[in-house]
Amino acid sequence: MKYSPINNKLFINNRKKFTAKMKPNSLAVFNSNDIYPISADSTMPFQQHRDIFYLSGVDQEESVLVLFPDCPKEKHREILFLKETNEHIAIWEGEKLTKEKAFEVSGVKTVYWLQDMKKIMFEIMTQCDTVYINTNEHYRANVEVETREDRFTKWLKEKYPAHAVAKSAPILQRLRSVKDEIEIDLIQKACNITEKGFRRILSFVKPGVTEYEIEAEYIHEFIRNRSKGFAYTPIVASGNNANVLHYIENNQTCKEGELLLMDVAAEYANYCSDLTRTIPVSGKFTNRQKAVYNAVNRVKNEATKMLTPGLMLDNYHAEVGKIMTSELLGLGLLDKADVQNENPDWPAYKKYFMHGTSHHLGLDTHDYGIITEPVQANMVFTVEPGIYIPEEGFGIRIEDDVVVQETGEPFNLMKNIPIEADEIEDLMNS
Repeated sequence: MKYSPINNKLFINNRKKFTAKMKPNSLAVFNSNDIYPISADSTMPFQQHRDIFYLSGVDQEESVLVLFPDCPKEKHREILFLKETNEHIAIWEGEKLTKEKAFEVSGVKTVYWLQDMKKIMFEIMTQCDTVYINTNEHYRANVEVETREDRFTKWLKEKYPAHAVAKSAPILQRLRSVKDEIEIDLIQKACNITEKGFRRILSFVKPGVTEYEIEAEYIHEFIRNRSKGFAYTPIVASGNNANVLHYIENNQTCKEGELLLMDVAAEYANYCSDLTRTIPVSGKFTNRQKAVYNAVNRVKNEATKMLTPGLMLDNYHAEVGKIMTSELLGLGLLDKADVQNENPDWPAYKKYFMHGTSHHLGLDTHDYGIITEPVQANMVFTVEPGIYIPEEGFGIRIEDDVVVQETGEPFNLMKNIPIEADEIEDLMNS
């Protein structure tokens, strides 16, 4: 992997927190993701399943983690199964984890080769009553393919139909949403790499540059700083393209006088950052563009202050909507009649700001977190209001990543990334 080794204390503690929530005499299994084929002998780049990574730090295909805290045999209370490496694999695919290296990465002492898994599973399944399966229950999930985890769950239920079944997802949703200090440091590294990419393009953007050239500048800076690349599909949207919320074609030419919305950020060690900045292609905002920009920035600043422990996200989004309504009135985009006659299910401000303000951030860009439960300290959120005006040919979104504190305002992981309109203009023209 490109990233530096992670202190395995993180994964040891994560397993302790998970097993503390398990039922007595129960076992939990976590599988790696598949390597997905494209065609012929080509595959997509491997991306590890975030749950097995969270619990073990193992970033390799065909790996399985088993947790059985009440197992009579102490050495089987934590088990890693790995694809056996050999000289042929080392030559053709590169070095894979040895048993010794797997222990170093994860802190799991008992490591078997994958070929021994069914035999070991039979032994430990006869000793447990309940098995935890790992299903994708994220509120945005829309999965149409059968994953390696799905296939394993199907096999397990058919092979051992008498066992009670429990779900890992509710435990992981809560654990993963509250970050360890090591995790926050890794997200900060991702944000720092993102900052380097953004500063790089400030001196690069000018009329005539294409969106894909800007994308290329980002990926250059990300990879040279030990990132695998983008934390999510990058949005580089000039002019009216910014009014398409998930514009990813990135194939147009930036024109004089336009604004350029860039929702682009780096990952580091599988942890995500999530940045949006909107800049003037010509290096200077018009008065109208700056007025809208500053309005969005004010909403972001006020929204950020609200992210404190105990906050309910539904209430938060409603309050942000009120702040945005006030700004839209000030900009002349809404009038009092629009607000008085609004549909409560789709308030007037939604015409110009139609998406949510914040989401959890971590191993996934839209990370685990139960959105009907109160905000807690050490949760990491994006804050990303926007105003989109197709009739004026531009849209503006501004986004930072913040860590909720025990008291006071959140800590901004992107506090060093230029955001004020005047600073952006100065840097673009320096």
